[in-house]
Amino acid sequence: MAVEPESLEWSLPVPSVQELAIQGLQTVPASYVRDDTDIIITTPSDPSLRIPLIDMTKLVNPDSQQQEIQRLHSACKEWGLFQIINHGVSDESLSNMKEHVRGFFDLPLQEKKHWAQKPGSLEGYGQAFVTSEEQKLEWNDMIFLRTRPLQNRNLNFWPEKPQGFRKALETYSEDLSRLAVSIIRFIAMGLGVEAQQYSETYREGLYDIRMNCYPPCPEPERVLGFNPHADISGITLLLECGDTAGLQVLKDGHWVVVEPIDGALVANLGHVTQIMSNGIYKAPDHRAMVNKSKQRLSIVTFCYPNSSANIGPAEKLIKSGSPPLFTTLKCEEYFHRFYNRKLEVSFIDSLKI
Repeated sequence: MAVEPESLEWSLPVPSVQELAIQGLQTVPASYVRDDTDIIITTPSDPSLRIPLIDMTKLVNPDSQQQEIQRLHSACKEWGLFQIINHGVSDESLSNMKEHVRGFFDLPLQEKKHWAQKPGSLEGYGQAFVTSEEQKLEWNDMIFLRTRPLQNRNLNFWPEKPQGFRKALETYSEDLSRLAVSIIRFIAMGLGVEAQQYSETYREGLYDIRMNCYPPCPEPERVLGFNPHADISGITLLLECGDTAGLQVLKDGHWVVVEPIDGALVANLGHVTQIMSNGIYKAPDHRAMVNKSKQRLSIVTFCYPNSSANIGPAEKLIKSGSPPLFTTLKCEEYFHRFYNRKLEVSFIDSLKI
């Protein structure tokens, strides 16, 4: 009997679903079968349910900036999620990162286990938030790494194979942190709050990267690749490693498929931004589905303000007459509350005044 984790900051070891997929199973093991959720939901054809597309070149161009900021504001208010194109991260950085993530998940299991999670930490290769031997498992393998600031890195978990992985990850995390600062500034401008001050807290912010492998599944309609959840970040940036759709976002009661766009990044708001906006913006529920014949790989960057930041409604929004909907916490306390709650407790609800 495994010792159950005392908090969400570490996870019980579970089988590799990549290895299960390799075995050529015809049916899914019972521990993955979901009878508690309606999994087969297709994207409605309603044109109002198309994922917003934001063009970074229009955000930085003075002639088109106001109009694109308004589109960004609407996307954050109505969806909490958008795809961003012309974002300035080089094709080389994106393709290099994708190639090394593929290379890592292609390694034999025993090789990948060199960087396996250890009790007491979510970092490394394994699974997240498995706190009980009875809970339903997700159809994915992952490696989770803290990348910025530099002193947060634990290189014991950073793969040395495939060769060049660490360098690719370092470059990519630098590129994504710069992009996050820029996006956050425009989000703050859309809200009419202190854009420079708010975006600066992300310049030396906390950045974590989770790389996901969703192998082919013999019964995709019976499992989830990732349970429905909202992120606790300020913003989350997702890069698809191929053209296999899997991400879905909940909008007006519909699970809408986020179709991959070559070269684009998917941005979704987390609870930090929902709180900062005093509820004007919402961190959307999203989930991952799996495919019967295709593997899907994704690279997810969680972007947070720096550890000394206060997480609370923006002063300007409160001064304008709206009462604060959320309590203000130090970043450290915010994380402590998240990791030391029960999984079934809504985190954002626990922060409401």
